[in-house]
Amino acid sequence: MRKIIIAVCFLGSVSSCQSQNWGNVLKQANDVLSSAKGGLTTEEISKGLKEALTVGIKNSSSQASALDGYLGNQTIKLLFPPEARKVEEKLRQIGLGSQCDKFITALNRGAEKAAGQAVPIFVDAITKMTIQDALGILKGDKDAATQYLKKTSTEALTNAFSPIMDEAINSTGATKLYGDIATTYNKIPFVGQKVNPDLKGYATQKAIDGLFLLVAQEEQKIRENPAARVTDLLKKVFGSNQ
Repeated sequence: MRKIIIAVCFLGSVSSCQSQNWGNVLKQANDVLSSAKGGLTTEEISKGLKEALTVGIKNSSSQASALDGYLGNQTIKLLFPPEARKVEEKLRQIGLGSQCDKFITALNRGAEKAAGQAVPIFVDAITKMTIQDALGILKGDKDAATQYLKKTSTEALTNAFSPIMDEAINSTGATKLYGDIATTYNKIPFVGQKVNPDLKGYATQKAIDGLFLLVAQEEQKIRENPAARVTDLLKKVFGSNQ
């Protein structure tokens, strides 16, 4: 139990560890040991982390799936695929910038549409979390929970997102726009290597990457900001050193 309480104290202190020496951090741990009324059980820690992850997932999915959730967020906004950046540059040079802008908008609308489907996949991974997983997250880095989700849900997320994203970018017109852009570019004399109009794999991966970035931000909020702990158990687990 002593190790568990110290781990909880460490988690609450992770945001300020860089500005404190280890003596102060250990003192805080000892203070918790001295004042705790029986401490936290491993079951409470596990349940608290599952609650924290569920809160973070729902917030992230809601943020990403809102209008301009991707398009208006420069850190996760989907742009032209790297291998097609030269296409965008060339088309803008010849006066087709509006076509490029329409494609980028349609691509991000597809990601926003698909993001709303992420919650059940993430929740399934959270449900399967063991007590050992939970303790490992407590003792891990400040993005340990996000890394756990990446490890346990990326494959399922990719498999589920792929058809969703395919349908989404078709419905928003991104696929057709990209095909038109590639066709236009490929007809320009002396452009060299032709571009592949297949877009689904790129869009799927970038949408998932954006979601994980938002999840990491939510994890940081819950670890560092008491106001983000919206249930009593979250306050108990993440605020045990306060």
